[in-house]
Amino acid sequence: MVTVIRAHGLHVCIYMDDHEPAHVHVIGDGKAKINLDGPDGAPEVVQQKGMTFVEARRAKQIVEANREFLLGEWRRIHG
Repeated sequence: MVTVIRAHGLHVCIYMDDHEPAHVHVIGDGKAKINLDGPDGAPEVVQQKGMTFVEARRAKQIVEANREFLLGEWRRIHG
């Protein structure tokens, strides 16, 4: 697991041996899995456990704001 962003008490991680589609795991008090390309092209929360609504919203905002960087990191790690 590689932590690629830390913000607001959250860690945005990419697992080295993970699978398509490109996604990240956001870990805080709980965790969320967010696909970087949802059906409309924007990041999409596909799984969430133990996060408050506020923490989940913040996680999605961080991923949205850094989507291009995260896609580049995904490609670099899984290239």
